[in-house]
Amino acid sequence: MREDLAIVQTVDFFPPMVDDPYTFGQIAATNSLSDIYAMGATPTTAMNLICFPTCLPVSVMGEILAGGYSKVQEAGAIIAGGHTIEDEEPKYGLCATGFIHPKDVLTNAGCQVGDALVLTKALGTGILSTASKADLLSEEEYRRMVELMTTLNCNARDCMIRVGAHACTDITGFGLLGHAYEMAAGSGMTVVLDSRRVPIVPKALELAREGIIPSGAYNNMGYIQDQIQIANTVPLEVSDVLADPQTAGGLLIALPEHKAPELLSQLEAFTGDARMVGYVKPFSGKSLEVR
Repeated sequence: MREDLAIVQTVDFFPPMVDDPYTFGQIAATNSLSDIYAMGATPTTAMNLICFPTCLPVSVMGEILAGGYSKVQEAGAIIAGGHTIEDEEPKYGLCATGFIHPKDVLTNAGCQVGDALVLTKALGTGILSTASKADLLSEEEYRRMVELMTTLNCNARDCMIRVGAHACTDITGFGLLGHAYEMAAGSGMTVVLDSRRVPIVPKALELAREGIIPSGAYNNMGYIQDQIQIANTVPLEVSDVLADPQTAGGLLIALPEHKAPELLSQLEAFTGDARMVGYVKPFSGKSLEVR
Protein backbone atom coordinates (compact mmCIF):
# COMPACT_ATOMS: atom_id res chain seq x y z
CA MET A 1 0.00 0.00 0.00
CA ARG A 2 2.92 2.28 0.86
CA GLU A 3 6.64 1.85 1.32
CA ASP A 4 6.05 1.22 5.02
CA LEU A 5 2.68 -0.59 4.86
CA ALA A 6 1.49 -3.83 3.27
CA ILE A 7 -1.76 -5.69 3.73
CA VAL A 8 -2.15 -9.46 3.78
CA GLN A 9 -5.51 -11.08 3.16
CA THR A 10 -6.93 -14.54 3.61
CA VAL A 11 -10.33 -16.23 3.48
CA ASP A 12 -11.59 -19.52 4.89
CA PHE A 13 -14.93 -21.03 5.93
CA PHE A 14 -16.29 -24.53 6.54
CA PRO A 15 -19.16 -26.55 8.05
CA PRO A 16 -19.37 -27.32 11.79
CA MET A 17 -17.16 -29.94 13.45
CA VAL A 18 -18.78 -29.44 16.85
CA ASP A 19 -22.45 -29.23 17.86
CA ASP A 20 -22.32 -26.03 19.92
CA PRO A 21 -22.80 -23.04 17.54
CA TYR A 22 -20.85 -20.55 19.68
CA THR A 23 -17.85 -22.90 19.87
CA PHE A 24 -18.12 -23.53 16.13
CA GLY A 25 -17.94 -19.78 15.54
CA GLN A 26 -14.84 -19.52 17.72
CA ILE A 27 -13.11 -22.38 15.91
CA ALA A 28 -13.92 -21.07 12.43
CA ALA A 29 -12.70 -17.56 13.27
CA THR A 30 -9.50 -18.86 14.88
CA ASN A 31 -8.80 -20.91 11.79
CA SER A 32 -9.53 -18.00 9.46
CA LEU A 33 -7.15 -15.66 11.31
CA SER A 34 -4.33 -18.19 11.32
CA ASP A 35 -2.87 -17.28 7.92
CA ILE A 36 -2.52 -13.66 9.00
CA TYR A 37 -0.37 -14.73 11.95
CA ALA A 38 1.63 -17.15 9.80
CA MET A 39 2.69 -14.23 7.61
CA GLY A 40 3.81 -12.29 10.67
CA ALA A 41 1.02 -9.72 10.35
CA THR A 42 -1.50 -8.19 12.76
CA PRO A 43 -5.21 -8.80 12.02
CA THR A 44 -7.10 -5.52 11.57
CA THR A 45 -10.47 -6.17 9.97
CA ALA A 46 -12.59 -9.19 9.12
CA MET A 47 -15.76 -9.84 7.12
CA ASN A 48 -18.19 -12.59 8.12
CA LEU A 49 -19.05 -15.28 5.58
CA ILE A 50 -22.02 -17.40 6.60
CA CYS A 51 -24.23 -19.96 4.88
CA PHE A 52 -27.37 -20.84 6.81
CA PRO A 53 -30.38 -23.11 6.34
CA THR A 54 -33.90 -21.76 6.88
CA CYS A 55 -34.79 -24.83 8.96
CA LEU A 56 -32.65 -23.60 11.88
CA PRO A 57 -33.60 -20.76 14.26
CA VAL A 58 -31.96 -17.43 13.49
CA SER A 59 -30.72 -17.46 17.09
CA VAL A 60 -28.29 -20.23 16.10
CA MET A 61 -26.78 -17.90 13.51
CA GLY A 62 -26.45 -15.27 16.22
CA GLU A 63 -24.52 -17.68 18.43
CA ILE A 64 -22.16 -18.62 15.58
CA LEU A 65 -21.50 -14.95 14.83
CA ALA A 66 -21.01 -14.19 18.53
CA GLY A 67 -18.41 -16.95 18.80
CA GLY A 68 -16.55 -15.58 15.79
CA TYR A 69 -16.76 -12.05 17.14
CA SER A 70 -15.21 -13.13 20.46
CA LYS A 71 -12.07 -14.38 18.68
CA VAL A 72 -11.81 -11.40 16.34
CA GLN A 73 -12.10 -9.13 19.38
CA GLU A 74 -9.43 -11.15 21.19
CA ALA A 75 -7.19 -10.66 18.16
CA GLY A 76 -7.65 -6.89 18.41
CA ALA A 77 -9.42 -6.69 15.05
CA ILE A 78 -12.82 -5.36 13.97
CA ILE A 79 -15.75 -7.08 12.25
CA ALA A 80 -16.47 -4.71 9.37
CA GLY A 81 -19.49 -6.47 7.88
CA GLY A 82 -20.11 -9.66 5.97
CA HIS A 83 -22.40 -11.63 3.68
CA THR A 84 -24.99 -14.33 4.28
CA ILE A 85 -26.63 -16.79 1.88
CA GLU A 86 -29.14 -19.59 2.29
CA ASP A 87 -27.65 -23.08 2.18
CA GLU A 88 -28.65 -26.59 3.23
CA GLU A 89 -25.77 -26.84 5.74
CA PRO A 90 -24.36 -24.12 8.02
CA LYS A 91 -20.94 -22.82 7.05
CA TYR A 92 -18.99 -20.00 8.63
CA GLY A 93 -15.66 -18.25 8.38
CA LEU A 94 -13.94 -14.95 7.74
CA CYS A 95 -12.26 -12.93 5.06
CA ALA A 96 -9.51 -11.36 7.16
CA THR A 97 -7.08 -8.50 6.51
CA GLY A 98 -3.86 -7.77 8.37
CA PHE A 99 -1.24 -5.00 8.37
CA ILE A 100 2.51 -5.47 8.25
CA HIS A 101 5.66 -3.68 7.09
CA PRO A 102 6.54 -4.95 3.60
CA LYS A 103 10.04 -5.96 4.71
CA ASP A 104 8.66 -8.07 7.56
CA VAL A 105 6.33 -10.36 5.60
CA LEU A 106 7.05 -14.04 6.23
CA THR A 107 6.27 -16.67 3.60
CA ASN A 108 6.44 -20.46 3.61
CA ALA A 109 9.27 -20.33 1.08
CA GLY A 110 12.07 -18.69 3.06
CA CYS A 111 13.77 -21.71 4.67
CA GLN A 112 17.55 -21.72 4.80
CA VAL A 113 19.96 -24.65 5.09
CA GLY A 114 20.51 -25.51 8.74
CA ASP A 115 17.26 -23.96 9.97
CA ALA A 116 15.52 -25.64 12.88
CA LEU A 117 11.79 -26.29 12.66
CA VAL A 118 9.54 -25.56 15.64
CA LEU A 119 5.88 -26.65 15.85
CA THR A 120 3.72 -24.70 18.31
CA LYS A 121 0.60 -26.90 18.74
CA ALA A 122 0.04 -30.60 19.23
CA LEU A 123 -1.42 -32.58 16.32
CA GLY A 124 -4.57 -34.66 16.21
CA THR A 125 -7.61 -32.37 15.92
CA GLY A 126 -8.82 -33.98 12.69
CA ILE A 127 -8.84 -37.42 14.26
CA LEU A 128 -10.40 -36.08 17.46
CA SER A 129 -13.14 -34.29 15.49
CA THR A 130 -13.94 -37.52 13.66
CA ALA A 131 -14.12 -39.41 16.95
CA SER A 132 -16.23 -36.68 18.54
CA LYS A 133 -18.95 -37.15 15.93
CA ALA A 134 -19.21 -40.78 17.06
CA ASP A 135 -19.23 -39.82 20.78
CA LEU A 136 -15.86 -41.49 21.34
CA LEU A 137 -14.33 -38.66 23.41
CA SER A 138 -14.60 -38.01 27.12
CA GLU A 139 -15.52 -34.52 28.29
CA GLU A 140 -11.87 -33.82 29.10
CA GLU A 141 -10.71 -35.07 25.68
CA TYR A 142 -13.36 -32.94 23.98
CA ARG A 143 -12.26 -29.85 25.94
CA ARG A 144 -8.65 -30.49 24.93
CA MET A 145 -9.67 -30.65 21.26
CA VAL A 146 -11.65 -27.40 21.51
CA GLU A 147 -8.80 -25.70 23.39
CA LEU A 148 -6.39 -26.47 20.54
CA MET A 149 -8.82 -25.25 17.88
CA THR A 150 -9.73 -22.00 19.66
CA THR A 151 -6.23 -20.86 20.65
CA LEU A 152 -5.09 -17.96 18.46
CA ASN A 153 -1.57 -18.09 17.04
CA CYS A 154 -0.94 -14.48 18.07
CA ASN A 155 1.51 -15.31 20.88
CA ALA A 156 3.45 -17.71 18.67
CA ARG A 157 3.58 -14.98 16.00
CA ASP A 158 4.97 -12.48 18.51
CA CYS A 159 7.64 -14.92 19.69
CA MET A 160 8.84 -15.86 16.21
CA ILE A 161 9.10 -12.21 15.18
CA ARG A 162 11.20 -11.39 18.25
CA VAL A 163 13.72 -14.15 17.56
CA GLY A 164 13.90 -13.58 13.79
CA ALA A 165 12.22 -16.44 11.90
CA HIS A 166 13.08 -17.14 8.26
CA ALA A 167 9.80 -18.77 7.20
CA CYS A 168 6.47 -19.89 8.60
CA THR A 169 3.32 -21.77 7.69
CA ASP A 170 0.24 -22.62 9.70
CA ILE A 171 -0.78 -26.27 9.91
CA THR A 172 -4.34 -26.70 8.67
CA GLY A 173 -6.07 -28.90 6.11
CA PHE A 174 -2.99 -30.43 4.48
CA GLY A 175 -1.67 -31.70 7.82
CA LEU A 176 1.88 -31.34 9.06
CA LEU A 177 3.25 -33.36 6.14
CA GLY A 178 1.41 -31.40 3.47
CA HIS A 179 2.34 -27.99 4.83
CA ALA A 180 5.93 -29.05 5.53
CA TYR A 181 6.13 -30.25 1.92
CA GLU A 182 4.93 -26.88 0.65
CA MET A 183 7.56 -25.19 2.81
CA ALA A 184 10.30 -27.48 1.52
CA ALA A 185 9.27 -27.26 -2.14
CA GLY A 186 8.83 -23.49 -2.01
CA SER A 187 12.30 -23.10 -0.53
CA GLY A 188 13.95 -25.68 -2.82
CA MET A 189 15.11 -27.63 0.25
CA THR A 190 14.52 -30.93 2.01
CA VAL A 191 12.69 -30.84 5.34
CA VAL A 192 13.62 -33.57 7.81
CA LEU A 193 11.02 -34.34 10.50
CA ASP A 194 11.80 -36.31 13.64
CA SER A 195 8.52 -38.11 14.32
CA ARG A 196 9.55 -38.86 17.92
CA ARG A 197 9.64 -35.14 18.72
CA VAL A 198 6.34 -34.13 17.13
CA PRO A 199 3.75 -33.21 19.79
CA ILE A 200 0.66 -35.41 19.41
CA VAL A 201 -2.46 -35.49 21.57
CA PRO A 202 -2.29 -38.96 23.22
CA LYS A 203 -5.97 -39.73 22.51
CA ALA A 204 -5.45 -38.95 18.82
CA LEU A 205 -2.56 -41.41 18.66
CA GLU A 206 -4.70 -44.03 20.39
CA LEU A 207 -7.54 -43.49 17.94
CA ALA A 208 -5.15 -43.62 14.97
CA ARG A 209 -3.87 -46.95 16.23
CA GLU A 210 -7.48 -48.17 16.13
CA GLY A 211 -7.89 -46.96 12.55
CA ILE A 212 -10.10 -43.94 13.23
CA ILE A 213 -8.63 -41.65 10.57
CA PRO A 214 -10.44 -38.93 8.56
CA SER A 215 -10.42 -39.43 4.80
CA GLY A 216 -8.51 -36.16 4.41
CA ALA A 217 -5.43 -37.76 5.96
CA TYR A 218 -5.31 -40.33 3.17
CA ASN A 219 -5.82 -37.60 0.58
CA ASN A 220 -2.92 -35.65 2.11
CA MET A 221 -0.64 -38.67 2.04
CA GLY A 222 -1.57 -39.37 -1.56
CA TYR A 223 -0.80 -35.76 -2.50
CA ILE A 224 2.82 -35.98 -1.30
CA GLN A 225 3.57 -39.69 -1.74
CA ASP A 226 6.11 -39.13 -4.51
CA GLN A 227 7.95 -36.44 -2.54
CA ILE A 228 8.29 -38.12 0.86
CA GLN A 229 10.54 -40.76 2.35
CA ILE A 230 9.30 -42.30 5.61
CA ALA A 231 11.66 -44.54 7.56
CA ASN A 232 10.31 -48.04 8.21
CA THR A 233 10.87 -47.42 11.92
CA VAL A 234 8.05 -44.83 12.00
CA PRO A 235 4.84 -46.49 13.30
CA LEU A 236 1.88 -46.36 10.93
CA GLU A 237 -0.32 -44.57 13.47
CA VAL A 238 2.31 -41.83 13.83
CA SER A 239 2.57 -41.23 10.08
CA ASP A 240 -1.24 -41.15 9.94
CA VAL A 241 -1.32 -38.40 12.58
CA LEU A 242 1.37 -36.45 10.71
CA ALA A 243 -0.98 -36.41 7.70
CA ASP A 244 -4.09 -35.63 9.80
CA PRO A 245 -5.88 -32.49 8.51
CA GLN A 246 -5.86 -29.91 11.28
CA THR A 247 -8.34 -27.16 12.06
CA ALA A 248 -6.71 -23.98 13.41
CA GLY A 249 -3.45 -25.84 13.96
CA GLY A 250 -0.20 -24.33 15.18
CA LEU A 251 2.63 -22.60 13.35
CA LEU A 252 5.58 -24.44 11.81
CA ILE A 253 8.46 -22.00 12.13
CA ALA A 254 11.84 -22.16 10.39
CA LEU A 255 14.59 -20.21 12.12
CA PRO A 256 18.36 -20.34 12.73
CA GLU A 257 19.14 -23.39 14.86
CA HIS A 258 20.93 -21.38 17.54
CA LYS A 259 17.76 -19.32 18.07
CA ALA A 260 15.45 -22.31 18.56
CA PRO A 261 16.07 -22.62 22.34
CA GLU A 262 15.17 -18.94 22.78
CA LEU A 263 11.96 -19.38 20.80
CA LEU A 264 10.97 -22.47 22.78
CA SER A 265 11.72 -20.68 26.04
CA GLN A 266 9.44 -17.80 25.06
CA LEU A 267 6.68 -20.16 23.91
CA GLU A 268 6.68 -21.91 27.29
CA ALA A 269 4.82 -18.92 28.71
CA PHE A 270 1.86 -19.69 26.43
CA THR A 271 1.90 -23.42 25.66
CA GLY A 272 3.40 -26.66 26.83
CA ASP A 273 3.13 -28.22 23.38
CA ALA A 274 5.85 -26.42 21.39
CA ARG A 275 8.70 -28.65 20.20
CA MET A 276 11.64 -28.56 17.82
CA VAL A 277 10.53 -31.19 15.31
CA GLY A 278 13.14 -31.15 12.56
CA TYR A 279 15.54 -29.22 10.40
CA VAL A 280 16.20 -28.04 6.86
CA LYS A 281 18.96 -29.39 4.63
CA PRO A 282 19.91 -29.03 0.93
CA PHE A 283 17.56 -30.84 -1.45
CA SER A 284 18.42 -34.54 -1.47
CA GLY A 285 15.96 -35.99 -3.99
CA LYS A 286 12.84 -35.88 -1.80
CA SER A 287 11.26 -32.77 -0.33
CA LEU A 288 10.35 -34.56 2.92
CA GLU A 289 12.13 -37.10 5.08
CA VAL A 290 10.42 -38.52 8.16
CA ARG A 291 12.51 -40.42 10.68
